[in-house]
Amino acid sequence: MTENAADTATGEMTTGETSAAKVTESGDKSGAIADFGIDTTSQSTGEALKDYLSRVRGGELGSLPALLGLLVLLIVFSSLSDTFLTLGNISNLLAQGAGRTIIAMGLVFVLLLGEIDLSAGTASGVAASVMALHLVEGGNLLGGMGNVVFIIFCVLLAIAIALAALLRIWPGVALSGVALLICVLGVPANPWVEMLLALCVGTAIGCITGYLVAKVGIPSFVVTLALFLAWGGVILQFIGDGGTLGLNNEVLFKVANGNLSTVSSWGLFVLAAGGYAAVVLGRHFGRLRRGLVAQPTALVAIKVGAVVLFSAVATYLLTVNRSASTLVQISGVPYVVPIVLALLTAGTLVLDRTRYGRHIYAVGGNAEAARRAGINVAKIRMSVFVIASSVAALGAIVYSSKVGSVDPNAGGGNTLLFAVGAAVIGGTSLFGGKGRVSNAVIGGAVLATIENGLGLLKQPAAVVAIVTGLVLLLAATVDALSRRRAAVAKR
Repeated sequence: MTENAADTATGEMTTGETSAAKVTESGDKSGAIADFGIDTTSQSTGEALKDYLSRVRGGELGSLPALLGLLVLLIVFSSLSDTFLTLGNISNLLAQGAGRTIIAMGLVFVLLLGEIDLSAGTASGVAASVMALHLVEGGNLLGGMGNVVFIIFCVLLAIAIALAALLRIWPGVALSGVALLICVLGVPANPWVEMLLALCVGTAIGCITGYLVAKVGIPSFVVTLALFLAWGGVILQFIGDGGTLGLNNEVLFKVANGNLSTVSSWGLFVLAAGGYAAVVLGRHFGRLRRGLVAQPTALVAIKVGAVVLFSAVATYLLTVNRSASTLVQISGVPYVVPIVLALLTAGTLVLDRTRYGRHIYAVGGNAEAARRAGINVAKIRMSVFVIASSVAALGAIVYSSKVGSVDPNAGGGNTLLFAVGAAVIGGTSLFGGKGRVSNAVIGGAVLATIENGLGLLKQPAAVVAIVTGLVLLLAATVDALSRRRAAVAKR
């Protein structure tokens, strides 16, 4: 499967290909230069801005509405609350929305295909409950679940292995197999084992969900709605009605509540900001060397400089002691920041720089054309559900660490709605084919800011739900209108 085939699957043609069709047989050199000029010259600052504005007018808004909305929220809440922009609250804000944001990052892959996973929330709850049960029972899941439930659970893991093997999704086979081994062998409780077990259980759930959608052909809405209810019952079975499983472990507690040291915080800054600058500038100068269209170097440098400056200021502020007590010092970048950054980097590289990522966009843009181009559509469909559930399990680890326990409502309530809302508000399209992992991070920041700001203003849960719902409705409306405008612009 070549890269050109994947591009053909989306029904798109590059500007160069269009221009090539215009070159006449007379070999008019000036005409050829004019036709290929957009692909072989760099843009001036004015041209770049004009091109961006034309794309915005054409409906390609991306994350712009979410970023503007986030800016407005920051201004409003900082003016209404004296504590909103304090260092302690900003640090709490980062940890508060991390769990749901991580779940949203996995859901982006599903949404790119125009599918939906309504079970991601309760699937994360199952992963968290198994993790907590394994910890509390000292590794003896058989004693914690009971004979019948334990056997059924192991059979489901074995089925997940078989389903992943049928479509040759080997990461799904491996991780589901690890979960089965941990359960059957009774591996002693250990915080790192618990987190690995949660991840593997999430992967196994994704294998089952993805197979039912991709191969059996059941609509994702129906499958995931049914599993949403089923996994909720599984959580209740594992924990018990009214029960709670505490995560009394220092390592698990620090996942969402711990901070890097000052030295490690600045090390993270160098790694993250330096890596971003190297990638962006390397890609820019690479395009210039190959004679491809590129933004003005000055504009790219300004963008990189702004990101580096913002990161440096944020790192400095987070390394300042933010404890209200003189007897305790709390400083450093929260652990959730490098976790989110690692997932953001990995997801972005997968979607932007790999053949698999191009296949996801191809299937999301036009599944039938992708199939005719040779893409294994069923495998792609199943794989995105595996990714979504696996990442949801990571979100469950962070969220459970934040609250310090797992209860029968884990992953339920508004968890899924906030996760889907974060992806959509950030700019991911519900219609498929358009979105990035960074959209989930931006949308997650918007929702966390709303929840945190209204909480500081002592607004009831009803107001928080109403405002969040209206913001999500506005984001979906903007998405629908922008797609309609883009369709009109192409005619």
